[in-house]
Amino acid sequence: MKKFLTYILTMSVLVGLASAQDYLPMQFERVGDAFVATGVIDDTTIDAFEDALDEHPDVRILVLAFVEGSVDDDSNLELSRIVREEGFATRVPSNGLVASGGTDLFLAGAKRELESGACVGVHSWSDGRNAATAFPRDSEEHSKYLDYYEEMGTPTDFYWFTIEAAPADGMHWMNKAEVSKYRLATSIVMKLGSRSSCESRLQ
Repeated sequence: MKKFLTYILTMSVLVGLASAQDYLPMQFERVGDAFVATGVIDDTTIDAFEDALDEHPDVRILVLAFVEGSVDDDSNLELSRIVREEGFATRVPSNGLVASGGTDLFLAGAKRELESGACVGVHSWSDGRNAATAFPRDSEEHSKYLDYYEEMGTPTDFYWFTIEAAPADGMHWMNKAEVSKYRLATSIVMKLGSRSSCESRLQ
């Protein structure tokens, strides 16, 4: 289930990219006491993260500056579990953006901060033929996501919210009330980016 694949294909067309391979794989840069992450999560991301951690074993803050999503859900969930096991805090800066699998990665933080103006996007996943909402709620297709949210201490209702909030080729940008309802952050959220500002960051 490529949670971001359909969306990145759509956005690739909109911005004139040749194919979904024109994404930037996630990179980690140490800035001060944190790793700053940018790019799309794929099958190279775990190695990149572990390399960064080997080089800077004292870092325990992960700033998600611009993480549009994942083209490999299994790698994303594995990475997220590593982030939680290592005791990282996650943060989306005021001019930052997480969406799709990037939002799942944000949930891995033992402490989670959304700075004022941050963008948080959610949508349904698709297996290329069927959207998540096409499967009954007791289908095994939902299990790995429900299990992940439960492990992270996120209400499983959040999963159902994400797949109903927008189709796989769209994006719903969360507001303060929604973030509070589903306990996404562990600190007070002042405000989130508007839909227009969030969409403009994808250009």
